[in-house]
Amino acid sequence: MAPLIFAHRMNSPAPLPPPRWFDFQVNGFAGVDFQAQHVSLAELERAVAGLRRHGVAAIFLTLITDTIDEHCRRLEQFEKHRAASPACAQMIAGYHIEGPWLSPEAGYRGAHPAEPMHAPSLAEFERLQAAARGQIRLITLAPEWPGSAECIAAITRAGVHISLGHTNASEADIDAAIRAGARFATHVGNGAPLTLHRHDNIIQRLLARDELTACFIPDGVHLPPFVLKNFVRTKPAGKVLFTTDAMAGAGCGPGRYRIGRFEIAVGTDGIARQPGGGGFAGSTLTPDAGVQRTANYLGLPLETAAHLWSAAAAHAFGITLPAHSNS
Repeated sequence: MAPLIFAHRMNSPAPLPPPRWFDFQVNGFAGVDFQAQHVSLAELERAVAGLRRHGVAAIFLTLITDTIDEHCRRLEQFEKHRAASPACAQMIAGYHIEGPWLSPEAGYRGAHPAEPMHAPSLAEFERLQAAARGQIRLITLAPEWPGSAECIAAITRAGVHISLGHTNASEADIDAAIRAGARFATHVGNGAPLTLHRHDNIIQRLLARDELTACFIPDGVHLPPFVLKNFVRTKPAGKVLFTTDAMAGAGCGPGRYRIGRFEIAVGTDGIARQPGGGGFAGSTLTPDAGVQRTANYLGLPLETAAHLWSAAAAHAFGITLPAHSNS
């Protein structure tokens, strides 16, 4: 990132550098949980201001598994806020729906609740897109559900990107999803049980598909740095992207935060854990730190990492960033 420029007057705040980063999976920020029953305009603007302080130009506001009715209610609420606030409208370039069309199997569902999960439905997609005023840009789903390929094809024709995640799909399921238009794989290496077959497992199946762009969380926690390096090496050039998967604790310190119905503990180590000390529940990584860690963990020039977190990510999802954001 460009260095801060100090103000001329004593005690005046330093102006922020132009925002650069695009993050396509943000569940919350600056103490604000986007899954909450009610997010006020003031709260959303606080999250947007926090993202801006960390150099973020735009995000896909991400909703995790819940009922379709609850998703529609939240989307309508966020669209009202975007209409009322230019800052929110600029920051929220669209929505990423991560569930309920995921695998309810233990381990594969991660921190998502199993009860609302079910097969994808074109009628439900149309309800969601209407509530979002056409702003849903990305959907993560598990393609092993019956009827998935048909839904993927129709949703893709509607201009929405499909990513495979929280899934135990077979090779045949993945083949069908790719033929139907799926192009991405969500936080590869996570959303899977701790114990897997050494060779035939969903991580290997997804990494092997050159057609899919693999998305990773480079916080050093979701994937140890040596694992991240190995995974990135398996992908062809131009088929890797990075995200924070940030939750409400991102941009804050240790404490108790929420993801929907769950209370999440963020320790002094910065790790967001499920209740009872279980697995991870989102990340506290911020995009500016993500750029630095991507460069450090993979031995990349800083500007190469910056490109992956800005223009490359935006281009992959058809997002146009402000001119000063591109790199």
